[in-house]
Amino acid sequence: MFKKITTAVTLCACLLSSAAQAHFQMLYTPDLSKIRGGSLTLKMPFAHPAANGHVMKVEKPEAFFQFKKGKQKNLLDNVVLSQWTSAKNTEIAYEAEVSLRGLGDNIFVLQMAPYFEETENIYIQQITKTIVNVAGLPTDWQKDLGLDAEIVPLTKPYAIYEGGTFTGVVKRRGNVVPFAEIEVEFVNYVPNMQTNSFSLNPVIVPPSNAFITMTLFADANGTFTFGIPKAGQWGFAAIGVGAVTEYLGKTLSQDAVIWVQAHGLQRYQND
Repeated sequence: MFKKITTAVTLCACLLSSAAQAHFQMLYTPDLSKIRGGSLTLKMPFAHPAANGHVMKVEKPEAFFQFKKGKQKNLLDNVVLSQWTSAKNTEIAYEAEVSLRGLGDNIFVLQMAPYFEETENIYIQQITKTIVNVAGLPTDWQKDLGLDAEIVPLTKPYAIYEGGTFTGVVKRRGNVVPFAEIEVEFVNYVPNMQTNSFSLNPVIVPPSNAFITMTLFADANGTFTFGIPKAGQWGFAAIGVGAVTEYLGKTLSQDAVIWVQAHGLQRYQND
């Protein structure tokens, strides 16, 4: 009897630990606000950035494009095979070299291939947005692209102060999704662009597992607001809100993901 209880407790602990770490498709570059254009590398691990957990093996993305000033450019051919290392493992990942030409906003969208999550017996597909601005000129950051699953920002995702807030609207092909569940994670283990790995040391120590992946719900209009307590990058994932709900005969959770960056307050002095 004791052995059965111990086994059950261990299993519950594993499930709770897994639930505390949400899957996030990253589309990462260190700074979302650039002074000038040029070449840019975007890293694409499917991982657990708040907990330095497992990197999941995924197939090549289904779509990758750049939206700028009303024009969409297909960049799927730019995606190359890579790898990513966490505290748990090293696994297949992807990355791409892109160009920032001219001033304004660059909306990058990555639609990952469906990933089979054995513990839930479902497929997961995340459609991720990262918006990189050049020279502070706002152009496209608030655009609704009509994606199958999308978070449309109501706050510039690259111009948030630490202690500020981020507001977004969850949408499905341009229509709001009321009361959507949204998971939030802080990139607590800063990615190393040279070694393709998370840092070994966290930026902060969460008070409990409940702070690794935080959850909130959108209102009846699909709108949500989150107060950002710490400078760095934050991921928001609206779970299962997409238009496509089945893949290979199994349930598909099609999630909308967006990455935002908060900046610390600094004192600037004139020369």
